Amino acid sequence: MAVTSFRKTLLGATILFGLGTVPAFAQTAPSGGAAEGTGDEIVVTATRRQTTLQDAPINISAISPETLSRQRIDDVRGLAAFTPGLTIADTGPASTGNVILRGISSADTAGGTNAQSALGIYLGEVPLYLDFKLIDLARVEVLQGPQGTLYGLGTLSGAIRYMPNRPNTDRISLEYHGRYFGVAHGSNPGVNGDATFNLPIVADHIAFRTATGYYDNPGFIDYPYLLKQPGVSNPQPVRGATAAQGSFGTPADYAANFYRRKDLNYERTFTTRNQLLLQASPDAKLFLTYAHQTTDTGGQQSNGAGVLGTGRYEAPWRYAEPRSRKADLYAAELNLGLGGIADLVATAALTNQRNRAQSDNTDLLLDLDYGYEAFPAFSSYNTNETIYRQFNGEVRLVSTHGGPFSWVIGGFYNNQRQRSQYREYVPGYPEFAGINRPDALEYMSFINTRTKEKAVYGEGTLHITDAWQVTGGLRYYKYDAFAQGGTDTPLFSKNTPYPLVVFAPSRIKSGDTSADGFVWKANTSYKFSDALLAYATYSTGYRPGNVNRVAPCILPLPAGQNVCALPNELSYQPDKTRNAEIGVRSALFDKRLQLTASIYRIDWKGIQIPSQTVNGAVGIIVNGSEARSQGFDVSAVLRPVPRLTLQGTYAYVDAKLTKDAPGVLVSQGQTFGAFAGDRLPGSAKHTASGQATYTQPLDNGADIEATWATAYIGDIYSRTGLRANGEAIPGYVTHRASITYRTDRFDIGVFGDNLFDKYAVTSVSNDRSSFNQVRTGVVERYYSYNVLTPRRLGVDFRVRY
Repeated sequence: MAVTSFRKTLLGATILFGLGTVPAFAQTAPSGGAAEGTGDEIVVTATRRQTTLQDAPINISAISPETLSRQRIDDVRGLAAFTPGLTIADTGPASTGNVILRGISSADTAGGTNAQSALGIYLGEVPLYLDFKLIDLARVEVLQGPQGTLYGLGTLSGAIRYMPNRPNTDRISLEYHGRYFGVAHGSNPGVNGDATFNLPIVADHIAFRTATGYYDNPGFIDYPYLLKQPGVSNPQPVRGATAAQGSFGTPADYAANFYRRKDLNYERTFTTRNQLLLQASPDAKLFLTYAHQTTDTGGQQSNGAGVLGTGRYEAPWRYAEPRSRKADLYAAELNLGLGGIADLVATAALTNQRNRAQSDNTDLLLDLDYGYEAFPAFSSYNTNETIYRQFNGEVRLVSTHGGPFSWVIGGFYNNQRQRSQYREYVPGYPEFAGINRPDALEYMSFINTRTKEKAVYGEGTLHITDAWQVTGGLRYYKYDAFAQGGTDTPLFSKNTPYPLVVFAPSRIKSGDTSADGFVWKANTSYKFSDALLAYATYSTGYRPGNVNRVAPCILPLPAGQNVCALPNELSYQPDKTRNAEIGVRSALFDKRLQLTASIYRIDWKGIQIPSQTVNGAVGIIVNGSEARSQGFDVSAVLRPVPRLTLQGTYAYVDAKLTKDAPGVLVSQGQTFGAFAGDRLPGSAKHTASGQATYTQPLDNGADIEATWATAYIGDIYSRTGLRANGEAIPGYVTHRASITYRTDRFDIGVFGDNLFDKYAVTSVSNDRSSFNQVRTGVVERYYSYNVLTPRRLGVDFRVRY
C-alpha cells in the first residue's frame, strides 16, 4: 500500500468521525434484557473466558440486542452494515450470500452459501453451515482476523458467533414482536412475528426457553416470460441475426407463449430454537437445544441486466425458480466446575439440512454450444437436491485457579456428509430429435462426500503484571475427505435406456484427499489505564481442503458429451493465512467516547480459487497463487449529551494478489490468468456506517426514540483484477430511520429501510461476455444482476410480560 494513499484514507476516516459518524455495535443491553454486562459494558466470551468488550485483547465487535432490534437485523446479511470490514451481498432469500471478512475471498460475486466460506459461523459453541434468524440473542460477536487456535472449521479470516439468551430459572417471561410493512415494487404486504417464552420448571434447577418466529417477506421481482407449455411454447418468438433484432414478439405472441408471476423472490421462513436447562448447581449445567428452520422462495432476487428489454425488477427466465431450505439442529452443552481448578465445557451437535432447487437451465446448454437452438421451442430446467448431515463435538478445560498463568486446552471433532442429486431436462427435444426419452432427461449426476476433521489445541496466558499479559496458542488439525459420484447423459447414452432405474455401474468412481498441520497465535496487551488498552496479535488460520463435488471422468473419455472432473480436478488442498495487527481500545471522558481502532496485514497462501472443469464447465475449487489483505478499521460511540448517541464504523481493505495465478479464471470456455497486484473480488475497499439516536423522556415515564442510520459500501470487483470479463460493481449509500414510543411493557414505532429507494447491483452472475450473446438468433439470458432490496416502510412493535 502506498504511504500517500494510506495517509489519504486515514485522513478521510478522521474527517468522517469528526463529523460525528461513529459505531453501531458497542451498546448497553436494554434494561431488563438478557444480555450480559452492566452499565456501559458488554461481556464477551470470544477468548473462551468472560471479559468486558473494553478489556478484550483482540479485535472483536459485539453487536447488542438493542442494535439488532433497532436496525431490524434479522439474519447474517444485515450484520455487514454495522461491522467494520465485513461484506455480505444482498442476494435475497434463495441463498445466504458470500460472507467476506477483511477481503479474504477469491470467488466471483455470484450468490452462494457459507459452506466454503473463509469465515466460521457459530451458534454459541456449535459451528454452523446454516443461516438461522437472529432472534432472542444476547449479542453477536464478530472476531476479525484468523482464529485458528481456539476455533476450527475454516476460520481463515475470522468468525461470527450468535450468542443466545439462556433459560432463566427465576421467573416467567414472555416477549412478542411483530412487524407489518410494504416493499416498493412489490404487490403484497410483509408480516413478521416472533415470540420468546421463558418458563422455570423447578426453581434453581430446570427451565425451558423457546424463541419462535415466522417471516412472510414479500417479493418484488416479477417473472413475466414464463413458458405456458415447455417444449411447445416458443421462448423467443422473434429471432434475429443480432441481439437487437430478437424480441418476445407481439401481444398475440405473448398470449400464445407466456404468462407472468409477480414477486417471486418472496421469503417464507419458519424458525424455532428451544432450550432446556438442567442445573444441579451453579457449577453444573446442561443445556439441551433443538432448533429448526425452513425457508421457501419462488425465485431469484435478480434481473437480466435489461436483456430483451426487461426491467430493473423483472427476471427474463423461462421457468419459475423455487428454492427450499430445511435445517434441524440438535445440541447438548455441559458446563461443569472442577473444584476451582478448571471449568469443563463439552458440546455435541448434530445438524441435518436439506436444500431443494429448480432453475432455468436453458442458457447453460446454449452456452455449451451443443446446437440445441435448432429446436425452435428449446428450453431446459434443472432440479437439485442436496442433503447435509454434520456431527461435531468439542471438549475443553478452562482454568479457574487464579494466579498469573491461565490456560485453555481442548479437542475438536467434526464429521460432515453431503449427498446431492442433480438432473437437467429438455422438454420436447427428444420428440424433435427422434429420441425415445419421454421424461426428457438430458443429464444427471450424483455425488456423495464425507469430510472428517480432528484437532487438539491449547492456549496459555501469562499475566506479567496486572496491566501486561502475553498469550500463546497452538492447534494441530488433521482431516480426510472422500467422494463417490457418477454422471450420465441418458438422452444420448446407449447404456441408459428408458425408463432409467440406476446409473450404469461403469460411471461410478471415487476420490479422496487428506492433510494435517499446525496453526498458532501470539498476543500481548497492555492496559495503560481503565480507559486505554493496546494489543498486538500475530495469528494464523486455515481452511481445510476437500474433494470437489463433481463425478470423476471415465478415462479415456467416451465419445459425446462429458460432464466430469479430470484427475487433477478432483480435490484441493488447505489454504492458510498469517495475520499481524495492532489495535487500541479507549473509553474517554467518563465513557462518553468509546473508540476501537486496529491496523492489520494478512498474508494468504495456497488460495482456494473457484474454477471450472474442462469437461462440462462444472464449478470446482483449485489451489493457486498468493495474496495479501491489509488495512485498518475504526469504530466509535460518542454521547455528547445524555439523550444523544452517535455511532459509526469505517474500514479500509486493500486485498490483492501478490503472485501470478495462470489460467484460474474461465470465461466463454477459455482460461484467463490473474496477476500480482490484481484486486481480489467480493469486498469493498471502503465501507462506513453512521447512526444517530435521540431519546426524549416523557412525563409518564415512557420515551420517544428517533434513529437515523446511513451505510456506505464502496465499489466491488466481480472477478479478480477484472480479468475474464469481470467488472466493477458501483458502490452505493442507503439510509434507514425509525421513530419509536417505548415503555417498560411495550414499544411501537414506524420505520423505513432504504428510505430513498436506492436501486443498486449487489453482485453479478456469470460475466459480461454472456450479456446479449446470440446463438442462431436466440438471445441468451445467462447474465444477471443481484439487486438490493428496495424501500420498506412499516410498523414495528414489541410487547413484554
